[in-house]
Amino acid sequence: MSGRPSLVEWAHLWKFRHSEGSITPTHHVRQPNRSHRATSTDVHIQRPILRWIAQRFLLWLLLWIVVLLIRFEGPFPNKLDTHLDRILISERFDFVVWETNALLQKLGQALITPQRYMDDASRQAFVLHYLDLVAEIQRLDREIDRVYTDPNVVDPDAVTAEKRATLTALRQEEDYRQPVVESIIEEQVASVLTSEGFDTLGSPQPPVASHFTPLPLLLVVSPRDRIERIYSLSLRHGLDAAQIEAIEKDLDGSFSISSLVTPIGGLSAYPAMLLESSSLEWITEVSAHEWTHHYLAFRPLGLNYDTSSEARTINETVASIVGKEVGRAVIARYYPELLPPEPEPTPESSVEEPVEIEEQPTFDFRAEMRRTRVEVDRLLAEGLITEAEVYMEERRQKFIANGYWIRKLNQAYFAFHGAYADEPGAAGEDPVGPAVQTYRSISPDLASFVRDLARITTLEELQTLIAQSAMD
Repeated sequence: MSGRPSLVEWAHLWKFRHSEGSITPTHHVRQPNRSHRATSTDVHIQRPILRWIAQRFLLWLLLWIVVLLIRFEGPFPNKLDTHLDRILISERFDFVVWETNALLQKLGQALITPQRYMDDASRQAFVLHYLDLVAEIQRLDREIDRVYTDPNVVDPDAVTAEKRATLTALRQEEDYRQPVVESIIEEQVASVLTSEGFDTLGSPQPPVASHFTPLPLLLVVSPRDRIERIYSLSLRHGLDAAQIEAIEKDLDGSFSISSLVTPIGGLSAYPAMLLESSSLEWITEVSAHEWTHHYLAFRPLGLNYDTSSEARTINETVASIVGKEVGRAVIARYYPELLPPEPEPTPESSVEEPVEIEEQPTFDFRAEMRRTRVEVDRLLAEGLITEAEVYMEERRQKFIANGYWIRKLNQAYFAFHGAYADEPGAAGEDPVGPAVQTYRSISPDLASFVRDLARITTLEELQTLIAQSAMD
């Protein structure tokens, strides 16, 4: 046999090196197949650390399998989802490859855990430096892209050579820092979740896990005669505007549906997929948002995500509320100097007679989007599909004129964005979002709010919970 140390011996040597030589004998490793006598390489190891690593890896693997098996899409009439899957097979995002790479990276990070040797001040400085690094990378990316799109630049390679070299160096530093930053944010979010009551044996379950990565695009399909998300599919990252338009045009024309290919900010794979960002507020919020989806995945609300629009809207609204509250709490605890002010309450209407003005001084995006959704719902309810689509295009142009560059405003747009009903807007007059907010306002704490709603799947059940709470 080879003279190399066995896998068990390597595990012991690694632990000895990272524990400054402190070893607690708990179990003697016998090697009955060895013909020679025991030597100095026969070691004692601590089973708890290996058991912890194995349990964590198995949990990740289980969640990965579940995520791959659960398709967050609704049934399509006449099995058209099968046709869409076949048509788009070359454009699908490869989750197997992504999950394999992400889980291997997370496993390696769990073995090393350098953040455990950093105090709070060092962690804060490390994260903030990373965010500054991301901001600089994004700035250089924009400048380089601008040069390559400028028709007056004869040799963009030469003009951008220095910036591209700088960008490469910054990307290398980003790759070095990213896993540590991910671990720090995960632990900070987990700590706040534990304080909020989401603790099982001292920590949230499943463990908080996220990974900064280029995200897939999401194809959303709705019928034309109503607003309902009946199909969705993750498409590969990197499709340009022309390819996206071609996919939508082909599907809409072939099946008489409303489709939209849209970017997303996060995805509840495991670990959660987060878009690279220099915003600490956004990162902490989305980390907690996606963890909420992980938490709900094994409960009725998560298991029925794709059975009805009501279950999906409750799910997404709960996740949005948790994301905002926990994300803000993380900043307040670990980055207090960066805590944004609380949103100011909407001022009460004046009792005096309002002064007439020709135009509103500002364009209220959410109010205008809500108005659009309400009118579209009315037109579709009356069977006026073409009129509704003409109206949506007119409204899209109005949004663009006011600085909101919406590429496509259609039934699929509202089917996707309307599910995030924690604030007024694309949900229109859908009662689900306001009901979820009402229940949060009467819940004693965030954990109770989530646990109660995790058991329900319909608006009727939610209204029953609200009524019961009012009687208590």
